[in-house]
Amino acid sequence: MHENLAKAGLVMLSAAALSGCINVSAPEEPIVIELNVNIRAEVLYRLAEDASNTIDENADIF
Repeated sequence: MHENLAKAGLVMLSAAALSGCINVSAPEEPIVIELNVNIRAEVLYRLAEDASNTIDENADIF
């Protein structure tokens, strides 16, 4: 089993050595990251809390 693992590692190392150079360069234009923040959960939580307080304050109505 260890022989197969060693052979696989040797093959991967050989392939990496023969694959050539990798060049990484920065883009010419700035990177733009758009964030779509979901605030629905917070709004629903606040509405639920307000509704709960209203029900507690006016228990005789409900």
